Amino acid sequence: MRLITPFSLLCLMLLAGTGEAADKTVYGLNEYAELADIDLQVAAKLDTGAHTASLSARDITHFTRDGEGWVRFYLAIDDAHQHPIERPLQRLSKIKRRADDYSPDDEKKYSARPVISLDVCMGKVLRTLEVNLTDRSAFQYPLLIGSEALKRFDALVDPSLKYSKGKPSCPPVARPKE
Repeated sequence: MRLITPFSLLCLMLLAGTGEAADKTVYGLNEYAELADIDLQVAAKLDTGAHTASLSARDITHFTRDGEGWVRFYLAIDDAHQHPIERPLQRLSKIKRRADDYSPDDEKKYSARPVISLDVCMGKVLRTLEVNLTDRSAFQYPLLIGSEALKRFDALVDPSLKYSKGKPSCPPVARPKE
């Protein structure tokens, strides 16, 4: 009987992992993303340390339509986005606040953010993502794509790359007529 050496075992383990990686798409630290539902292209930061995706929004208002929860908001990207956007509310997300975002006397260490579904295109890949709404105007990128959304894109992130997929080019999304 022939024994497998530790080196051979290591090589087999490395080879087994390369099959999964070969099925993934490599994206850069930053990519252009098209918000197909809104017909808008934005620069996005791909952040494996963040759990959820976040879109820069302001004046967020909750309301009820036909007995269902909805949210109305304005994009907090630039002055060109003056029209309100309305979407069904998927849920409220509990987001941990940064230590510098609250005082020691403040017991509320989490903030509740509305979550909506959006069709997002990066490169030639279109996915429906859950995106929480918050004012990101102080940040460089209006869209943050976290680890849950990156899983939906079957993504590997190479931080040495930027905009590696170029401008988004997904086919138009077919929507049923209301």
